[in-house]
Amino acid sequence: MLNNDKDVLLDDETLATVSKIFKVLSDPTRLSILYLLESKEINVGTLASILSIEQSAISHQLKILKAARLVKSRRVGKMMLYSQTDDHVHSILKQVILHSQEENQ
Repeated sequence: MLNNDKDVLLDDETLATVSKIFKVLSDPTRLSILYLLESKEINVGTLASILSIEQSAISHQLKILKAARLVKSRRVGKMMLYSQTDDHVHSILKQVILHSQEENQ
């Protein structure tokens, strides 16, 4: 048995980080970008074309995703390629998608 209710609470720093990630994930454009980056690296121009959004808007959303450590980038020549940071991002996204699809059935 736990000695104290505080033993089951997350620390303030963890709560703030998790809250920030959920805020970042709350935007449909950012979710679309993450979904597209699930299995491959994509550049800004391709993301803009697929989503029919200006490149500057995609770049802005990528900056937010990168600050939340959900997306990483690497340079190939003059081009920047973006991908999900790690399997945790894929797992979070997959679980939420599966949960939302269960709710609709």
